[in-house]
Amino acid sequence: MRTPVVALLTVATLVWTACAALAHHSFAMFDTANPIELEGVVKEFKYVNPHSFIVLEVKEKDGGVTIWNLEGGAPTALAREGWSKATLKPGDEIKLTIDPLRSGAPGGAWSPAKIKFKNGEPILIDH
Repeated sequence: MRTPVVALLTVATLVWTACAALAHHSFAMFDTANPIELEGVVKEFKYVNPHSFIVLEVKEKDGGVTIWNLEGGAPTALAREGWSKATLKPGDEIKLTIDPLRSGAPGGAWSPAKIKFKNGEPILIDH
């Protein structure tokens, strides 16, 4: 009787673990068909798991400022591209192309291949 109980508990644990791994959100909330370009000042660079974030202050045409929350890759993926927690600093002026949120809220997804400093210099040189 003990072997079936152990087997059942083992299977239940494996199923539960697999479900937790699959619970990671999709990127369907981002509009990949209509990318937009943003230019602004880095307020904060969050190099954290499971995804990094850039909090960007974007000056609007009317003179106001909108805060954009931009989701990027995991630090491990960024590190393979040469990034670290010190790559972007508050006050850095950047230009990047993002996949905006479908909801229209000021947010989106960014990637290292589509970001540079405002003056056109690459974020990383020879990585």
